[in-house]
Amino acid sequence: MSKYESLAKHLASANTPEVVMTFAQLEKILGAPLPASARTHRPWWANSAHGHVQSKGWLAAGYHSEQVDLESEKLTFKKVQDIAPPVSGQNQRHPLFGCMAGTVRIDPTLDLTAPTAPEWEGQLLEKFDRLLGPRG
Repeated sequence: MSKYESLAKHLASANTPEVVMTFAQLEKILGAPLPASARTHRPWWANSAHGHVQSKGWLAAGYHSEQVDLESEKLTFKKVQDIAPPVSGQNQRHPLFGCMAGTVRIDPTLDLTAPTAPEWEGQLLEKFDRLLGPRG
């Protein structure tokens, strides 16, 4: 269970276009204080699930954070416009998926497994011997 799951449940049950709340109200819902970075760094409130565990809660509930006022410690969660689900049988991949396929060609005579700098092997072995002693 995520620390921010209670926020997702709260927003999902709100079912209103906007939910305005203070940081104190949010902390009450979470049952824990917000991290210091939530009060000092606007990017903490980014609407990106990648690398932002906190935003997964409000995004999962269908909301985006907006009008984040760090000074007054309040913000608005705004309901994201509903997107029509894909038609059954329709390709559900992103339209750009595979758009670069076939644009890069590698010379078939090129051995991609061959060492790129074989002249370094001797230098590396010498350094290995100096650092760890001669190999047995």
